[in-house]
Amino acid sequence: MKMIFRWFGENDDSVSLKEIKQIPGMTGIVSALSDIPVGEVWPLDRIKKLKKTINKAGLELEVIESVNVHEDIKLGLSSRDKYIENYKTTLKNLASEGIKVVCYNFMPVFDWLRSDLAEELEDGSTTMAYDEEWINNTDPVKLVEEFDKESQGFSLPGWEPERLAELKDIMEQYKEIDEEQLFDNLKYFLKRILPVCEEYDIKMAIHPDDPPWPIYGLPRIMTGKENIRKLMSAVDSPYNGISLCSGSLGSNPDNSVPDLIREFGNRIHFGHVRNLKFDGEGKFHETSHLSSDGSLDLFEIMKAYFDIGFEGYIRPDHGRMIWGEKARPGYGLYDRALGATYINGLWEAIKKMNK
Repeated sequence: MKMIFRWFGENDDSVSLKEIKQIPGMTGIVSALSDIPVGEVWPLDRIKKLKKTINKAGLELEVIESVNVHEDIKLGLSSRDKYIENYKTTLKNLASEGIKVVCYNFMPVFDWLRSDLAEELEDGSTTMAYDEEWINNTDPVKLVEEFDKESQGFSLPGWEPERLAELKDIMEQYKEIDEEQLFDNLKYFLKRILPVCEEYDIKMAIHPDDPPWPIYGLPRIMTGKENIRKLMSAVDSPYNGISLCSGSLGSNPDNSVPDLIREFGNRIHFGHVRNLKFDGEGKFHETSHLSSDGSLDLFEIMKAYFDIGFEGYIRPDHGRMIWGEKARPGYGLYDRALGATYINGLWEAIKKMNK
């Protein structure tokens, strides 16, 4: 297991590389060039500069999250081939600088969704929360405006302004797209980029839908065992894999995260580990990583990774805001650092128990 930490860059993160380097067991960074508009090629010089900055801090850069997929590809429009060619060029550029894994998603319009970015918990910390009833009674355009106010002045991954500027028009286009069509569009995309991945040794790792059910009538196709299995079979290459996010998949109680890890073992190229607590049907909030604070058993999740002989990348996922920290929702330093230490502690204990 390689422990890495998500970092958004020098001008768009409250956390410094120097601080990340001080987290015990931290070996690398997962980052991105989020300022490049979706669909455009990532320039090689920008990738080199990002890698140099991270390496200078004594950390590796081998994972990118995310090279976002243009909406025209998801919609299956005639313009998609142009954007797929750009994506292939970006993959070649990344591979030339030693990038091994690219995390991406195929969620229509919204990469993730919450009803509150700063719900206060009993201990005084704040966290992201989801309430299905609130979502259903809120216009998506209004939701975007609210998120912009609550983002602490930072960009929100997957909520880049240029992607959401034409929100109403995009939502209208998706009325013609069902789950099967969206899946076919994903398959089309993967079959065209996989030859590049295989030639340049760079793996694709799809992030599951967050949360894993339809929202605002938009189709969702990465929600659990059956459709993950379907995708792995439809594009059967070791370079077509998943970013297994315990919080995204685990927000549906029907998904057993340890079982998913054991089933898809060698196709898991990246693990996102976090916890959440169910508050009722269609309601949950994110918690500390500690098992007893939430509804997911982090010990069993990490044991499943150990049992499959996982040697890939793991990062502590969303954290709470604690100790007065002001940061991008979910991405402060303190609670994620605690999460990394907790995950490493579980891993050490499981290894010693199995000697």
